[in-house]
Amino acid sequence: MHDKKNTEPDHTAIRVALWRALHVQVDSPPYVLEDEVGLQLIDPDNEWRQRPDMDQKFSRGFRASIVARARFIEDLITEQSNHNVTQYVILGAGLDTFAQRRTEIASRIQVFEVDQPETQAWKRKRLVELGFGIPNWLHLVPVDFEAGRLWLEQLKVSGFDMNKPAVVVSTGVTQYLTKEAITATLRQVSKLAPGSTLAMTFLLPFESTESEYHSTPASVK
Repeated sequence: MHDKKNTEPDHTAIRVALWRALHVQVDSPPYVLEDEVGLQLIDPDNEWRQRPDMDQKFSRGFRASIVARARFIEDLITEQSNHNVTQYVILGAGLDTFAQRRTEIASRIQVFEVDQPETQAWKRKRLVELGFGIPNWLHLVPVDFEAGRLWLEQLKVSGFDMNKPAVVVSTGVTQYLTKEAITATLRQVSKLAPGSTLAMTFLLPFESTESEYHSTPASVK
């Protein structure tokens, strides 16, 4: 097992990756999404499936939500790449493994993974250790969303072209950000080139009688 020390990603990113792997291991095919690369990155101990949050019955609804939103996003980027959209931005990327699993699509576009500097450093190290490497079309962009730094500026430093449309996704992120950070994100998205698409999940207030978890795409005109 690799040396984790105190450099692991946030526990929520780890849990999501484990749920995606659990989907393949305990649910019946056909699978909504086949992803065990995150499990390779984490390299947990052999008892990881004994964790309370990995209980097969308890986590069923969470697994369904996680793999459904991931499949929605991957279908979206596949569709958009076929319409000459060549930039894909993942805000709060965590242990997203699209670039490792779907190289037939990812290698034709520019993939920008935006997340905390510590997470990005850890992930870069693990990708190299596992032999995936960091291809020239994959950009790991370190940004602290709450520190006042604009992720759009960091994207441009990493090679993002403001004159070309992009797909920007933010799934399972907004509930961990302040209202100010979310507002700043939406303002930055509004500056993208026409033809860009934003897909974001969000939670409704608890007093709402509607479903609390939503995912919706929106176009930048």
